[in-house]
Amino acid sequence: MLQQHKPPRHAHGCPILLLGVAGLCSLPLSATASTLTALAATPPSPMVGGIPLEFFLFATTLLGVALFHSQTLQVALTGLIAVTLYKLAFTGFKFGPGLIGLGLHLEHEWVTLANLLCLLMGFAILSRHFEKSHIPVVLPKFLPHDWKGGFVLLVMVFLLSGILDNIAAALIGGAMAHQLFRARVHLGYLAAIVAASNAGGAGSVVGDTTTTMMWIAGISPLHVIHAYAGAVVALLIVAFFAARQQHAYSPIIKHAHTHTQIDWARVGIVGTILVLAITTNVVVNLEFAHIAEKFPFIGVAVWVAILLTIPVRRHDWEVMPETFKGSIFLLSLVTIASMMPVETLPTASWKTAFGLGFISSVFDNIPLTALAIKQGGFDWGILAYCVGYGGSMLWFGSSAGVALSNMFPEARSAGLWIRHGWHVALAYVVGFFIMLAMVGWAPHAPHNRHMEEPSTTTQAR
Repeated sequence: MLQQHKPPRHAHGCPILLLGVAGLCSLPLSATASTLTALAATPPSPMVGGIPLEFFLFATTLLGVALFHSQTLQVALTGLIAVTLYKLAFTGFKFGPGLIGLGLHLEHEWVTLANLLCLLMGFAILSRHFEKSHIPVVLPKFLPHDWKGGFVLLVMVFLLSGILDNIAAALIGGAMAHQLFRARVHLGYLAAIVAASNAGGAGSVVGDTTTTMMWIAGISPLHVIHAYAGAVVALLIVAFFAARQQHAYSPIIKHAHTHTQIDWARVGIVGTILVLAITTNVVVNLEFAHIAEKFPFIGVAVWVAILLTIPVRRHDWEVMPETFKGSIFLLSLVTIASMMPVETLPTASWKTAFGLGFISSVFDNIPLTALAIKQGGFDWGILAYCVGYGGSMLWFGSSAGVALSNMFPEARSAGLWIRHGWHVALAYVVGFFIMLAMVGWAPHAPHNRHMEEPSTTTQAR
């Protein structure tokens, strides 16, 4: 679920970043009434082909993320500064112009951002506990010996992603494949591991950052779960073809870990974190919905569980610096998305959702999901399938693909990924239309928590 983009090692993007910061700091810290009046009278945002210029700035940021994988944090922060300066100078924000409008906008979004930060950081700890529980080492002994072993391994990755997260599931699947196939893993099978992990997370609010964002926004897990109608179909197609590719390339060789013991204490920590987070979300939304948007209850619940389980096993605090950098990257993109004029986007429909799946294979699915949540009117399960699984069609289209390519560098070729992983795109199309036929398109109205205006007292401050 957490985007595992490596933090940049060189500061090539720093001059741009420093210029943006200097420009932002040069703005006045307070605005007079005459200044606000002038800003309010500013002409609307320039349009290019009927599209507001903000979207081109956003698209440029996403293109930079796709092209400069070693400097994604600088690119995202530079894009955030550029969009913020543009909104300050020209169009203003939803709740007003200038710095006051920016302050009100951030006040409206801070709970979502805080929840997402807490969950991303907390789930990184959760994933390490699951890996060290020895469950990934024990699982291979249950696999068949022929091509069906590769098939079952992909099913395991799918199931792990639903209860853990897609990045952890992809890395666990990659590690098991490296061992089972004597380090000779077919590129088509690597693409299938990514596809299985993304498909498994599509219908679970703890399985992918996109669905977790929906959950934080107050969308019920029950409105997401029917994504599995398409995800299961896509898994079966991908697993069938990829397992046969792998068996022809390098057959499975199993090593039974008969003496390996599962660390049930770590399994208990994983369960405690998930149960407390889910329970908190249910209780808050059912009993305290009127304050759910005022405090990051879910994120805090995850960290309460982490603190309570400190005496049980040592947490891997060493992952926090890298996780924090990756989280800031994601939060930058989500914040940019929250500033977009979504009223100018195409009307939410199954055709739009279907197209977003292909777009997510090129651009990051996190900001695409943030835009869709802000716009509203989508069938959330179908959208979750599209933006979650769709990124599997290219290696850099999803966090799971980026993470797995660090383990298998040969995967970093878009042409070879498409050539050998052709079944991923086929499965996306077939899974989508079978899901649409089974569950239909049932859009939900824009969620109140994201569409509501600030209260009168808030505006008066």
